[in-house]
Formats: sequence, C-alpha cells, structure tokens
Amino acid sequence: MVTEKNKSKMAHEELPAEHEDILISFLHRIIRVAVKILAVIMMFVILWGIGDVVYVLYQRLMAPPKYLLEISDIFQTFGAFMAVMIAIEIFINIRLYLGTNVIPVQLVVATALMAVARKLIVLDSEKATPEYILSISAAAFALGITYWLMGRNHNQQN
Repeated sequence: MVTEKNKSKMAHEELPAEHEDILISFLHRIIRVAVKILAVIMMFVILWGIGDVVYVLYQRLMAPPKYLLEISDIFQTFGAFMAVMIAIEIFINIRLYLGTNVIPVQLVVATALMAVARKLIVLDSEKATPEYILSISAAAFALGITYWLMGRNHNQQN
C-alpha cells in the first residue's frame, strides 16, 4: 500500500493496480501485460546483441592480419557494447516500471544520456557535419545537466 509519505516521493503513479472505474482497471491490466511482453522481447534483443558483439568481434579478429584490430574496429566494438548496455538499461526501466507503477525518470534520463554518449563514441568526425556535432553535444550537455540536477534534488530530499 502506498502511504502518504511514499506518495510524496513519487512523481506520479502511472498504472495503479486498483482503480474505481472497472474499464480503466481492465485497461491498466492489459497495458501491464503489454509491458511484460516488451520485457521478454527486450531480453531477446539483449541476447541477440551479445551474440552480434561476439560474432562481429570474432570476424574482425579472424580477418587478416589475424588477431589485430584497427582503431575503427575497436570503435565499432565499443558501439556494439554500448548498444547492448542501452538495451539492458531499457530492460531495467521496464522492470522498475512493472515493480513500482512509476516511471523512473532519473533512470530514463541516464539511459538517454548513455545513448547520446554512444553516438559521441562512435562518431565519425570526418563525415559528421558541424551542425550534427553541435546538436549531439547540446543534447549530451542538456541531459548531463538534467541528470545532475535530478541527482542533486534527490540528495537534498533525503
């Protein structure tokens, strides 16, 4: 049961287990089932991503010259790792959503920050336009400030 003290810490409750309207309660249950299905699908995406990382890394290591990676290969491997990490973060978002009925906003912002960081890590600076680099940098800065402010606000509340 949600107490008044816990309710003040939550931003908002998305899909309460009980609702006075039977139709809304039924629709909430359907959405929760849909979210569980998304969690299962995300697990397959994570496993597929891990398999892809292993396969691509194996291909790059077996190509001549054997057991050597060029810098572009390393960056592509980093990008693949980050994609799997982002998928794991999304799975955690889904799991937290199912467990608390509240969207974990700070975790969502952290996931978005990780996705933008992935873009920066694998950025081909020779092909990227200045506008693209500026927009990715602005997004990273904005998300970083947002995450910092949310963490700071959370620390002040405790």
